[in-house]
Amino acid sequence: MSRIQVLPPQLINQIAAGEVVERPASVLKELVENSLDAGASRIEVDIEGAGVRLLRVRDDGRGIEREDLPLAIASHATSKIRNLDDLLRVGSFGFRGEALASIASVSDFSLTSRAVGAEHAWRIHSPGDPGRAEVVPAAHPQGTTVEMRDLFFNVPARRKFLRAERTEQHHLDETLRRMALARRDVGFTLRSGGRVLWRTEADEPAEARLAAIGGSSFASSAIFFEQEIDGLRLWGWLEPPTHARERAEVQHFFVNGRAVRDKVVLHAVRQAYADVLHGARQPSYALFLALDPEGVDVNVHPAKLEVRFREARRVHDFLFSTLHRVIGELRPTAGPVRVASALGLASGQVGTPSLQLQESQTSYAPPRQSGLPLQPSRFEVRETLAAYQALAEPSYPSPSGRGEGVRDDASPSDATIPPLGYAIAQLHGVYILAENAEGLIVVDMHAAAERIAYERLKRALEEDGIRRQPLLVPLPLEVDARLMDAVEEGREALTRLGLVLDAIGPTTLVVREVPTLLAHADIASLALDTLEEIARHGDSRRIEQALHAVLSRMACHGSVRAGRRLTLAEMNALLRDMEATPRADQCNHGRPTWTRLTMADLDRLFLRGQ
Repeated sequence: MSRIQVLPPQLINQIAAGEVVERPASVLKELVENSLDAGASRIEVDIEGAGVRLLRVRDDGRGIEREDLPLAIASHATSKIRNLDDLLRVGSFGFRGEALASIASVSDFSLTSRAVGAEHAWRIHSPGDPGRAEVVPAAHPQGTTVEMRDLFFNVPARRKFLRAERTEQHHLDETLRRMALARRDVGFTLRSGGRVLWRTEADEPAEARLAAIGGSSFASSAIFFEQEIDGLRLWGWLEPPTHARERAEVQHFFVNGRAVRDKVVLHAVRQAYADVLHGARQPSYALFLALDPEGVDVNVHPAKLEVRFREARRVHDFLFSTLHRVIGELRPTAGPVRVASALGLASGQVGTPSLQLQESQTSYAPPRQSGLPLQPSRFEVRETLAAYQALAEPSYPSPSGRGEGVRDDASPSDATIPPLGYAIAQLHGVYILAENAEGLIVVDMHAAAERIAYERLKRALEEDGIRRQPLLVPLPLEVDARLMDAVEEGREALTRLGLVLDAIGPTTLVVREVPTLLAHADIASLALDTLEEIARHGDSRRIEQALHAVLSRMACHGSVRAGRRLTLAEMNALLRDMEATPRADQCNHGRPTWTRLTMADLDRLFLRGQ
């Protein structure tokens, strides 16, 4: 009979490494987090062989005292927590004291550090076994350098699970970029084989850091916002739905500065983008949530990639309502809008993006070879628009408060030009062509009218409430105990949404009333999906989404159809409604409703000035 034995420390560390050290990117994350906890203002990362042959992290932080070096690579030794109260209010990235011990047990590991005020540095070297590490004097500036060589050299079976070098380097790059995005006060450098891949400077402008990490496309179109309610603060950047991508390339979420991928967060973000994304397209965002450390448990995942919120439903509702409002406040604008600086934007202020085929930084200024201008002056554009404005419906108030389109005493330079300008023609009964101060606006009239009608129907539903209809024969449902609990927990929300359920047995429910608009839907599936969502997230919007799907179909069938000829007044009325309608940049199915060709774009198409 086998006897129970205490595992040797080396094997314990290697088992722990299986949870903490998944790949080189996992090592990079742990080492950089230690540098940040040490107060570093500059972090340099060198890699060779995608971090397998070499991964070196150097910082200018506080450093480690000589007597603490052996403890730095010992299991469950840390300077960041002392008792259970500290664990409940974790304010540092690392706290369990497992990372360095695990890394040192599966690689050729060395750590060189010089503490603040120390005469010289000390180095500790662990060739795959922290128990045999030695401390020797070394030369090093204030701070710490950690080198990991030959990852998994003593655990060859683990090395077989690593992916191709290009894939591992991509994970390294993404991990460091994500951490650099969260800490704009720290400068980062990534080198591969001695060649600088990218570099950021400490305290550089928010726009520069965002462009370096998320890409220039994201930085040029993203909107900055900020919202704080009852101890929850959310800020960051998100791209308008019209800029959604085929893949989830830029999706970063940080909780108290820690990058996470949490189910509550992902669900809230996805719901906020409901009915504005086309097909399976993905939104892009970099969002930061700050709350009391006691309100979030960061000790639920070996690699600290997931968190658990104490009030998950409150956090979910705050995220959803804030993002839903920001997206709903997007309106067409007259010109390009740059991403706002987080430092220069007042709390609650929301920017508005522009949808365009190509964003022009400069306009062409070709030499004039004749007396005629190559493109109309701003005065001529305003004069033309003033004439078009007179064709608009007289019900739109002018700046003076009268109903006419243009004031009699208004000069062209004083004319108020709406973002979508004024209609000049209709193309094949499908597109409205309009001119604004920037150039040409093209509107898909059916898509635009569909969104306008849809938003009006949703607003009417909110104002009138959801009407319920009793079922002639109550519908029985067999559920498990978890969903039975969800009925009691979400009874108020279910009733508000028009779904009345009663328990008639330990595992049996009956549906007695349903929303009138959904009387012919699959009630059983709808009820079960709603309860499942309440059980997972504390709330559900399945019924609301189903109602909106009905309203969307109603709006689609009731909107102006392609092929119908519109008068200029009708076209201008549609443009003005678009400017006042939430989410007017997309139709109910997520397709764009309009686009713009600036004068510079048209010049490029016709090679003017080239």
